[in-house]
Amino acid sequence: MHCVILGNGITGITAARTIRKNTDHEITVISGETDYFFSRTALMYVYMGHMKFEHIQPYENWFWEKNKINLKKAWVKTIDTNNKNLLLDNNESISYDKLLIATGAKSNKFGWPGQDLKGVQGLYSYQDLLELEENTHQGINRGVIVGGGLIGIEMAEMLHSRHYPVTFLVRESNYWNNVLPEQESKMISNHIREHGFDLKLGVTLKEIKGDANGKVKSVITNTHEEIPCNVVGLTAGVSPNIDLIKQTDIQTDRGVVINYHMHTNVEDIFAAGDCAQFQHALPDRKVVEQVWYTGKLQGECAALNMIGKKTLYDPGFWYNSAKFLDIEYQTYGTVMPKLREGEKEFYWQHADGKKCMHFVYKESDHLFIGINVFGIRLRHAVFNRWLKEKRTIEYVLENLKAANFEPEFFSTCEEEIIAQWNAETKNNIQLKNKKSLIKMIFN
Repeated sequence: MHCVILGNGITGITAARTIRKNTDHEITVISGETDYFFSRTALMYVYMGHMKFEHIQPYENWFWEKNKINLKKAWVKTIDTNNKNLLLDNNESISYDKLLIATGAKSNKFGWPGQDLKGVQGLYSYQDLLELEENTHQGINRGVIVGGGLIGIEMAEMLHSRHYPVTFLVRESNYWNNVLPEQESKMISNHIREHGFDLKLGVTLKEIKGDANGKVKSVITNTHEEIPCNVVGLTAGVSPNIDLIKQTDIQTDRGVVINYHMHTNVEDIFAAGDCAQFQHALPDRKVVEQVWYTGKLQGECAALNMIGKKTLYDPGFWYNSAKFLDIEYQTYGTVMPKLREGEKEFYWQHADGKKCMHFVYKESDHLFIGINVFGIRLRHAVFNRWLKEKRTIEYVLENLKAANFEPEFFSTCEEEIIAQWNAETKNNIQLKNKKSLIKMIFN
């Protein structure tokens, strides 16, 4: 059987490795982006000079041949679902028995005048990295970032590393507060400004103006301000990369529509990762999940179903991690921007204004629902277990030592957190001694 995978990102490569671990099937991975799989989340460090591109390739080049995974650097032009055939841009034809669509995403464009000028770009692919290098290698006067999310802060940090001034245009009242609660988004907004960025909140892009050579020279905002710039980063989210798929009889909506076996409406064709959309969302989750760890899980699930091992997608509790300049961010469970009916919160922030914990729990029985953490590293396995065991907020607070990844720093904060909880709730819970991590996870 020939398993063909479109896309060599984390989803496609996880699928290829899963198929190889379980079978001797022929595997072909097709991508026009790069020769080999690379860590997309590390692209920024290549631009910043911390790494070379080969350093963000997790596998040696010989790995693929040794594991009998065929790599083809090409773009797919057409998919013939009736004859199970692909036509590549080099006019090569490839037949498949099972096909996985893992084509990722692309930066959003919302029809702004001038959005296709030279110097206007997103940040998702290797080609985007090369384009940013080309657009900035001779120096720029200013970069403008449109959108306040995780990609936006990465691109801003990249430009900042070369001492280029950066202006953010963020339509929300605080940074990323369509995802983060108000307390955290305010903290991050303050942190961004402390690093010297020009953060304009409640401001949107109206137009991008170009010079006689078709290169960006300024942006116009909804407040009629004109901001001179040489680079515009469009980082207002990404959308599933499905233009090719729309030309076929494979069902699409926002993404390639799939069930919980990662199967499309067409026999023997599967989809996973940033390009995929579930028919129905799982509880407290979205139909399109575009984060690294879900892409990995979906790639594995798709592969198992491709080789006949019927497997339901079960991602467990929501988890994500990122970095806002030098502040690390983790989230476990469900923390919405605004509390839902029946939910309560407990928020603690360190005096330095750069570390915080935001706990959410049910008002009725104090069931722990989720946590946002900034500036402190906690143990994923411990929080995942607490969510699975349906622990109360009191239990979580009493056992914070077990989740703490940084005992030297956090020991003083634990007492402070407990004291604040007791003062706010008129309770008298006490910190418990740290159990063996092995006991905590496997008891």
